[in-house]
Amino acid sequence: MSSSRLNYFLRLTQLRVGCVRSIRQQTKRVTNKMNGQRSCYRKLLVPLVTGNTMYALFGINWGGNEEKADVIKTDNTTVEDVRQQILNKADYLYSENKVVALYDFLRMHQHSEDDEILWRLARAAVDKGKLPEFTDMKRDLYYEAYDYIKKALELNPRNFAVHKWYAILLDYTGELEGNKQRLINAVQVKEHFQKAIELNPKDATSIHSLGQWCFTFAAMPWYQRKLAAVIYASPPSSTFEEALTYFLQAEETEPNFYSMNLLMLGKTYMRLKDAEMALTYLTRCINHPVKTPDDKQANDEAGCLFKMLTQKKPPSDK
Repeated sequence: MSSSRLNYFLRLTQLRVGCVRSIRQQTKRVTNKMNGQRSCYRKLLVPLVTGNTMYALFGINWGGNEEKADVIKTDNTTVEDVRQQILNKADYLYSENKVVALYDFLRMHQHSEDDEILWRLARAAVDKGKLPEFTDMKRDLYYEAYDYIKKALELNPRNFAVHKWYAILLDYTGELEGNKQRLINAVQVKEHFQKAIELNPKDATSIHSLGQWCFTFAAMPWYQRKLAAVIYASPPSSTFEEALTYFLQAEETEPNFYSMNLLMLGKTYMRLKDAEMALTYLTRCINHPVKTPDDKQANDEAGCLFKMLTQKKPPSDK
């Protein structure tokens, strides 16, 4: 009996060694075929050949720790399952306003070829740049976000969110480079906001953003108008009435969705000399929950404007 058992274990060991040798040889053949090719092909093809398609398609570093992606993978998990898990977690972190955690999570997928992941990463980089503790990184984060959104636009020019964030980042990076570059970008900014609305007429933030564009050009000081006249034969222009139309449309589409929209409604009514309506929306902005840096900015500005409108005029000396 002992001899039979010994022979059995010897044969089993030989089979295991043979399997390991076969796997090593197969891996070596795959690696040899890829010698001389660019590293980007290695990152894509090695995972595909060895069965790790999720690494290839979502840009996770080959050979990295799978647990870092914080997605659950089983034998039956598909590429689409992993993609959906990434998007679900990203949307959850965004809804909880966990800005840094969201940025860190999505940045693990910065080499993704998925436009839905990339525009969310661009948004996360912008939101991180708005945090007071990352002020010194704001410029770098905005340009990093711009690179992500450019790639997303190349991947899918039919995604409304990509057009919206491309327009936002064109304006943000233009502002960093000065008034002239911001004016140069202005026409493209408007076109991409309009495209976002065309692709999704129910997206309130795209409508609000177009209203912001209109307000900016309606309120443009004379020296910037002169600069615009140098850049364009027919400089971009707008009116406060046009801006108001978009802010009201955004609020109708999704009531109370954004503190900044309430603020801009108040500011626009002030420009149109309608103090009663201005106070209505400034009050709503002041009462809006403060969760983000944008909310804080809107709340502070609305408070100042509210006091300015409600303070009594000093008695005349005459």
